[in-house]
Formats: sequence, C-alpha cells, structure tokens
Amino acid sequence: MKVALVGVTGMVGEVMLEVLKERNFPVTELIPVASEKSVGKIISFKDKDYKVVSLDTAISMQPDIALFSAGGETSLEWAPKFAKVGTTVIDNSSAWRMDLNKKLIVPEINASSLTKEDKIIANPNCSTIQMVMVLAPLHKKYKIKRIVVSTYQSISGTGMKAIKQLENELAGVKGDMAYPYPIHKNALPHCDVFEDNGYTKEEMKLVRETQKILDDKSISVTATAVRIPTSGGHSEAVNVEFENNFEVSEIRSILNNTSGVVVQDNIDVNIYPMPIYANGKDDVFVGRIRRDESQSNTLNLWIVSDNLRKGAATNTIQIAEYLVNNKLI
Repeated sequence: MKVALVGVTGMVGEVMLEVLKERNFPVTELIPVASEKSVGKIISFKDKDYKVVSLDTAISMQPDIALFSAGGETSLEWAPKFAKVGTTVIDNSSAWRMDLNKKLIVPEINASSLTKEDKIIANPNCSTIQMVMVLAPLHKKYKIKRIVVSTYQSISGTGMKAIKQLENELAGVKGDMAYPYPIHKNALPHCDVFEDNGYTKEEMKLVRETQKILDDKSISVTATAVRIPTSGGHSEAVNVEFENNFEVSEIRSILNNTSGVVVQDNIDVNIYPMPIYANGKDDVFVGRIRRDESQSNTLNLWIVSDNLRKGAATNTIQIAEYLVNNKLI
C-alpha cells in the first residue's frame, strides 16, 4: 500500500505517522508531502528514511491512499488532482465535509456507506467526532430531538502557534499571538472565525456535521465553543433531549457496549473523564451521566477525547483501514 501523507510536518501529520506505526497499517511505501520549504527534509518511519516531496511529485508517484492534513485551501486544490490519478483521498480539513457529493465518516457509525467510487472522503471536525461517537447509539434507541453542547477545547486544536503562545506566556516571554488575547489563566469563547449569525465556524460545524453523520436533519443543535489553556484533549458538556424516555442505567449499559467509547462514571470515588487522562489515547471517554431534572426525556453527559488522535489522525487512519479491509481500494 503506497501511502502519501500530505502535511507530514504538521501537528496532525506527526500524529498520523505515529498512529500508522502503532496500528501496523500496511504501508509498503510512504510518500511524505509538505510545503516547498520542507521539501528534501528527512522523515523517519519504521526504521526507514524518506525524503519529503512536493504535491506534484507525490501525484506522479500515484499513491493508493493520500491522507491530507494541510488545510482547506490545499485540499480544495489538490485532492481532486490526486483523485484523478486513482488515489483515494481522506481529508482532515473542513474543505469537503459539507459537500453533498462527499461522505463524512466516523467509521464506527457510517463507514458502511463507503464504496470504491468514493475517491475523496471527509474526516469530521474533532469536537464533532467525540460527541457523535457517544450520541449515535443513543439516537438509534431513543431518537434525539435537541442537543445543547458547550466545548472546552485544547489549544492544540489551533496548532503549533497556539502552543508556542501558551509556552511564551508561561515563561513571561512576548511572542507571536495565535489568539487575540492571552490564553494562560483564561478561557476564550472564540474558536475559529465568527459567521454572520454570531456563531463561530467551530460551533456551526457541530450543528451541520452532526446532522450529516447521524443522517437526520431534524436534530436541533446549538453550540458554544470555548478555547481553554490545556495542551491536549477536548471536553464537552452535552445536554441531549430525546423523543423517548430512558433509564440512566440503560444509557450506561448501551455506552459500555459501544466500541471506541469508555464509560468513566463513578462520582463516589471521583472518577470522570478529564483531558489529562484522555491524552494519547484513541477512545472517547464519557461520564457525569445524569438525568436533566429540569426537563423530561433529557440527559446530561461529559465527553472527553484526544483531539489529535480520535479527533483527527486515528479517525482518518481507521477510515483507511476500513477501505483496505473491505477491498474498496
């Protein structure tokens, strides 16, 4: 399997390399791809060195799969070019997520919809992935009417510039700012740019992507996305109203039997999900499971996951694994 990794020198690209290695994905030849300034750099993978190449060179090598994590503009321009030579592209940017002709995939939920004809496949937003991983099995059982979600998102979701900003602030050093305000000892209700309706793009991703992945536009979603000074892992407070009543014990049972979801919910001994424990793991963690006593058929959940792994790199590679295992490549 000839695999191109576009954006190999970025934060998510580096994690993708780790995950490919950990999961023993059948890479026979790695094609590391990055911007022109990185061409010629050496990338080590499984005790072998590879030279970073340009996008044009990578296309000429006709990879079987191209894993993209290089931003929306790059994906919009280059993913179709890879697809044209027969490469299957799995894209981690927002470029193709809401395209009516492209599938938005969380493997545990909707990978079965994929076919050989799908040459550009979209990977959802990190905050969406962890939420739908928990909500999908509950939607099947009780049918979701409305979701109210508030996120507490790691600075790693913004990239290296944000991590450097926090490091500088901790050291008392002035430097480039990824955010309009300090992030140390702060919380910014501002993830991505604001849209005309007053919501940020990140908040609207949670709305639109959830409806698409769960294949149900009747689900109402409202979101507030907040950036906090943690270096890895997104957290979400989720309030979900169902059409049908439920027993909390049955909710726990369903989630305990959901692949990729780990229930951490024992308040007697202070067990609940936290980013510090999710960091470096591929599972989605859920706890603080309790009935909303102010409204019927409504549940509160606290959901945490490593945004660079299941929220990005791992989900991308799980899609690739599904394609290979089902001979769709």
